Amino acid sequence: MQNSVRAIKNINQICEEHLKDNYELEIIDIYQQPELAIREQIIVIPALIIKSPLPERRFIGDLSDIDKILKVLHIK
Repeated sequence: MQNSVRAIKNINQICEEHLKDNYELEIIDIYQQPELAIREQIIVIPALIIKSPLPERRFIGDLSDIDKILKVLHIK
């Protein structure tokens, strides 16, 4: 649970600092929506799925490697 809390904090920080008003972020609790976890084939949490722009990319963990995420988002 701590990793999930940290991941939410980290992704919110990244979005606010680098994508201000230019992103859509949906945080889903897979314990409340297990069908979504099955449909998205999520087997490890926390997970970040970037759907757009294509190709889809996935990150697993607390998202503390901010530089790596920024690089994949083509921000850095």
